[in-house]
Amino acid sequence: MKIQNYKKGFTLIEVLTYVAVLAMIISVVLSFLIWAIKSNNKTEAMLDVSDSGYRIMETITQEIRRAKSIYTPTSSTTQLSLETPHYLSPGEETGYIDFYLCEGVSLCLKKESRDPITLTPNNINVSYLEFMQIATSSVRISLEINHKNPRNRSEYQASINLISTASLRPN
Repeated sequence: MKIQNYKKGFTLIEVLTYVAVLAMIISVVLSFLIWAIKSNNKTEAMLDVSDSGYRIMETITQEIRRAKSIYTPTSSTTQLSLETPHYLSPGEETGYIDFYLCEGVSLCLKKESRDPITLTPNNINVSYLEFMQIATSSVRISLEINHKNPRNRSEYQASINLISTASLRPN
């Protein structure tokens, strides 16, 4: 009877094969994780833009419906002024509320004798705004907003175009 002396362990080829298979599995898992993170960022950017856009439009249309009259300056279609009884100081007969672009990228709301309020969050830019008076009591609002993307990364590119019409409520 012959006794063979086998060394227990792995050969170099087996170790290299295991390392190659493990590297492929890790790269597939990492690729999936990177894709999932980018997809989540894209979804969040799109939700931020759509939520902000709808919230802004709702605020503007509610204020138009509550107003007594509409005034759009002829020199600028990016500003809307509303005569409203809701923001009067004691002794005033008429109060105004204005919507306009402030700093060129944000939408602001200014109530009579108060500081302006920015309606757009910090991560949102207004790229287009137009108020068009279509009748003495109706305004068409056109709005395009974008997610801020300073590094121009594709997962943060999101924008929305909204158009709405609002009318004064009859007294």
